[in-house]
Amino acid sequence: MMTNLFSIFEPSSMIMSMNWISSLLGLLFVPYIFWASPSRWSLLWSKVIAALHKDFFALLLPSHLGVSIMFISLFSFIVFNNFLGLLPYVFTSSSHMVMTLSLSLPIWITLMFFGWLNHTNHMFAHLVPQGTPPMLMPFMVLIETISNVIRPGTLAIRLAANMIAGHLLLTLMGGVGPSLYSLTLFMLLMSQILLLTLESAVAIIQSYVFAVLSTLYTSEIS
Repeated sequence: MMTNLFSIFEPSSMIMSMNWISSLLGLLFVPYIFWASPSRWSLLWSKVIAALHKDFFALLLPSHLGVSIMFISLFSFIVFNNFLGLLPYVFTSSSHMVMTLSLSLPIWITLMFFGWLNHTNHMFAHLVPQGTPPMLMPFMVLIETISNVIRPGTLAIRLAANMIAGHLLLTLMGGVGPSLYSLTLFMLLMSQILLLTLESAVAIIQSYVFAVLSTLYTSEIS
């Protein structure tokens, strides 16, 4: 039962054999903004980008403001993949650790190299929070080191687990539909519509959390 349930996340179980190409489908929406006449959706997306710029500017130092473009692009890539995964017969690449870890790990490695090479004293100071008693300093260094090392893993697991949880719940609810009567089937359909709406909100929230946490990690290295 569980093997068949989780098989919906296997790339080989979908219709096409090259399902990872679905990760690039979101790029098809980018040129549309430049050559098509402005629509409500393009204006809404422009406002979203402006709001993200404002939030990231408040978190980053003045010398790192250009980095916000990268994190906005990262947010756009993740949110497009999350929404495409909600469509029928579209492969959900953001529910795989291969995809999420390939996004978080390069960012973390780049920040670590940049921080330790250019701001070594500041990185050492981050290992011991201000006001720590001398007796607790060795333990705080160990705790801060562990929390720093697991950052890419927590970013990747948070995004993948949230996308998997919603899809599994939708699959479980849809699997019992053929055995229900009309009234209970109608209630099931209403529940699935509400859950799909919740999943749409989760797709946006998890993309925003991933981008904001990456921005916070960037602001800590200097």
